[in-house]
Amino acid sequence: MSDRGATLRQFMSSVWDHGDLAAVDRLVGPQYTIYSDPGDPWDGQTLSREGFKERVVRSRAPFPDLRFEIDRLLDGGEQIAIAWVMRGTNTVPMGDRPATGRQIAVRGMTIYRFEGDRIVGHHQVVDRLAVAQQLGLFGPPVGGQAD
Repeated sequence: MSDRGATLRQFMSSVWDHGDLAAVDRLVGPQYTIYSDPGDPWDGQTLSREGFKERVVRSRAPFPDLRFEIDRLLDGGEQIAIAWVMRGTNTVPMGDRPATGRQIAVRGMTIYRFEGDRIVGHHQVVDRLAVAQQLGLFGPPVGGQAD
């Protein structure tokens, strides 16, 4: 695995699994662009490190036990793609919706872009409808969970 692959694994573990905001300063560039992430409130935006930290806090809040399992990592040099499963339990309200106490397991894929040894952006696809279905916000899930 390349140094960038190791950096990305550290980023996923430290930042997304554990909410370590100090790791953002070490791993993320001064500007982070969300090139494509349909359904994400930050889709299409370029964030400062402080803005990226706010995104992490807000995204993790409804799922304090959030974890990402990396299924595949494809190292393309300045771009690294990962396929993952996101798991967590909704124990904190999401906006005006009360916490459901339900667990989610949803698959997704992200292509991260690097400049030097820092992560500076991503393109992402995640089934946000499956998240809503697993939380019971819409009809029953089609095809079950991502196990």
